Amino acid sequence: MAQRTTVRTTYEVERTLQPIYSGGSIALSEDGRILAACLEEEVVLTDLSTGKELARAEGDGEAITSLALTPSASHLIVCSRSLSMQIYALQPSETNDEGIELELLRSLKPHTGPVVTLAVDSTGTLVATGGADGVVKIWDIRAGYTTHTFHGHGGVVSALHLFQVEVAAKADTADSGKKRKRSKSQQRAEEAQGESTLEYRLASGAEDGKIRVWDLHKKKSIAVLDSHVSVVRRLQYSPEEKVLVSGSRDKTLILWTSEKWKQQRTIAALEGIESAGFLANGQIVYSGGEHGNVRLWSTATGQELTREQEPGNETDEIVNILYYPSLPYLISVHAEQVLNFHSLKSVEPPFVEETIEPLSVFRRVSGTHDEVIDIAYVGRDRSLLALNTNSEDIRIVTLKEDVAEGTYFGADVGVLEGHEDIVICLDVDWSGHWLVTGAKDNTARLWRLDPGNNSFECAAILTGHAESLGAIALPHTVPQESSAAFTDPLSHPPAYIVTGSQDRTVKRWDITKDTKKLRAKYTRKAHDKDINAIDIDTSGTLFASASQDRTVKIYSAAEGEAVGVLRGHRRGVWTVKFAPKTSQAPNSGSKGLIATGSGDKTVKIWSLSDYSCLLTLEGHSNSVLKLTWLPYRPVDARDKRGPQVASAAGDGLVKIWDASSGESMSTLDNHEDRVWALVAHPETGALVSGGGDSVITFWKDTTTATLEAATTAETERIELDQKLQNYTYSGNYREAITLALQMDQPGRLFALFKSVAETEQPDEGSMSGLATVDDVLANLADEQLYKLLLRLRDWNTNVRTAPVAQKILWTVVKSYPASRLSTLQPKGKVGAKGGLKDVLDAIRAYSERHYKRVEELVDESYLLDFTLREMDEVGDVKAVTNGTSRLGLDRDVVMAE
Repeated sequence: MAQRTTVRTTYEVERTLQPIYSGGSIALSEDGRILAACLEEEVVLTDLSTGKELARAEGDGEAITSLALTPSASHLIVCSRSLSMQIYALQPSETNDEGIELELLRSLKPHTGPVVTLAVDSTGTLVATGGADGVVKIWDIRAGYTTHTFHGHGGVVSALHLFQVEVAAKADTADSGKKRKRSKSQQRAEEAQGESTLEYRLASGAEDGKIRVWDLHKKKSIAVLDSHVSVVRRLQYSPEEKVLVSGSRDKTLILWTSEKWKQQRTIAALEGIESAGFLANGQIVYSGGEHGNVRLWSTATGQELTREQEPGNETDEIVNILYYPSLPYLISVHAEQVLNFHSLKSVEPPFVEETIEPLSVFRRVSGTHDEVIDIAYVGRDRSLLALNTNSEDIRIVTLKEDVAEGTYFGADVGVLEGHEDIVICLDVDWSGHWLVTGAKDNTARLWRLDPGNNSFECAAILTGHAESLGAIALPHTVPQESSAAFTDPLSHPPAYIVTGSQDRTVKRWDITKDTKKLRAKYTRKAHDKDINAIDIDTSGTLFASASQDRTVKIYSAAEGEAVGVLRGHRRGVWTVKFAPKTSQAPNSGSKGLIATGSGDKTVKIWSLSDYSCLLTLEGHSNSVLKLTWLPYRPVDARDKRGPQVASAAGDGLVKIWDASSGESMSTLDNHEDRVWALVAHPETGALVSGGGDSVITFWKDTTTATLEAATTAETERIELDQKLQNYTYSGNYREAITLALQMDQPGRLFALFKSVAETEQPDEGSMSGLATVDDVLANLADEQLYKLLLRLRDWNTNVRTAPVAQKILWTVVKSYPASRLSTLQPKGKVGAKGGLKDVLDAIRAYSERHYKRVEELVDESYLLDFTLREMDEVGDVKAVTNGTSRLGLDRDVVMAE
């Protein structure tokens, strides 16, 4: 009879959001599709159109000092602190249509010190390296050899730029004498009318502020530009204007003419410059630096074209700007690992010089999530995710993919800016349109989210706490469907907000029409230590606060009076969650449940009827940091699961618990650091977890699929079992043995062989007892033969099953040549040769033990036989017939065996 299938909650990783850039060197392909960026000691290639990872270069374990990508994205050059330079070829993946395969062409040691900067020419055939040793080298990327080596800088080379200049063709030797007799004006006129050629130049800047221009044809320095007084960070040449721009940390931009390499103009930027270049065919110079703004300057006059912009903070500093003339945008890379895409529509040629607005940001890409502290589903359809990533801002990312709009899963669609210090907690209301945040700046903010109109604005600021806010909550009561609050939630903010702070107080704030002047309705001294979490029950009449003082208190939301205290945890309580109605079984017959998670590594389930502890769930090996209830969604009548709660802990695991039985249903593992954030989708039950490893994991509920697979497997097992019984009953040993090996049922297989070995009428000449079985054993596939040897090894270890095992082993050994057994390699068995040797060694060891035991038994039988003979003579009882005793017959049988 089949066992009843037990319904267990199962999840699997559906997808993840992982960091793509953690700071350092970064490069872009000419078409703007592929981004190559440093991620710790690795380089990650990302498709900016889809957000998917294309490839990853693992590096040599040392920090990456610089990298470069050829314009056509055919080669990747990576330099590390280990003084190595690795050159990779990029090729389309054979297994993944969207992926790229990296082939390491060669690894070189270009300098005696680390390579600080790289520059690739426009054709993608040459790369220049500048080292900490002050040497500049140029390499052929495909061949991997040095074409030029330049000495001259006395310190670290900080900037490189390969470019081509137009040079007038030289006159013929026959006319050179006549040319000397002509005036200089005549010579210039003739050169202007004559042909010109393009020649390669290399500009290199160093930390001493000096810039050197090198002629690659003559292989020597042709100019030394000495005007900067600090590190040169960027060099760029405009072939249209025939001007080189240099940006330095001395807060200036300098334009140099390429005719005689003289200083044309100095621009006082009044900020340290990290990146600079040309737009609009050289008419505009762009720059970015420590103030965090992209600024535009006129090449002709040196005047700033963009309106004055407010300087940003340290994390807003621009460390690089990525741009190609073929792109309609430029990308500013900021110190906080954020990439901003700036539209260039306002400076498209023909450009008229006038004061313009700062370049608008139409897209934002976050390189890393830092530590993910908290997350929440937002939007009416819960298609957005609000991320609290250990910063002052809240990021809004989309969970949809829309090719028409150019958005992809995980793309940033909004940023909530306003807090002056790190945001610690957040919560969202029933509609997903109202979000509250609490931060270390001692304030809370209410945000109105209107994704349809791309509007994310602050509706209210709550000030009053003396210390940072560690907990915040909104009521989740769903209004009646006929009410205006239900049909138009954007015009109806939540009724109130509850906040908890390190000042050990809780406050209730009632939301009024005048959201600019909100005051606390009441303030209550709640705990003796910091308040870590607050949650409001489904009805909106109670709220709970969890504290480091190891208690959880239940309050009346209307008056703010304590109505219950939950005591039992041995350490501070990090999280508390009321069980929503959607998480409880119908007719549960109680006032509800509340779950708490603590630093004592346990989850406790409490009754709201008498505030008693119903269950203590143990299984985590570190502090439980976050809890969330899963919606109650029974699969079918077989589903006896109760309410379920998910817990995230400092051990990097997420566990699913049955709140009725206390059983751990499932353990989810995809994080390498503590898991701070956990949220469940209110309808599908899909989980999202985020942790200190900067990874956001999306877990798909596979309970139904797992149950169906288990049911199907059980049905197939029953059918095969019945078929096996039919084969055995009908005496079809060939099919029975093959099926038993396929089903991997040792008990059934042994019963088959035992019935064959002990048959009353064995076939003449059969080794096993039946000729048909001999034939089956002599024609087994490698996989079947290997399985059979494994079973024989196991049976041979037991005295009761060893005789049958020995008889079948004898049949196998006699049926196959030694060469077949020695080369046996079953499919899917890695290192099967060594494994087979171990199997045969085990069979031999126990066989020798069995034969030794039989020999000892035979020897002892002679003594017993002698004793019986003597007893017969003494008793005058004749017990010998034809000279053979009864025991002798038995001994002969033993010897035969």
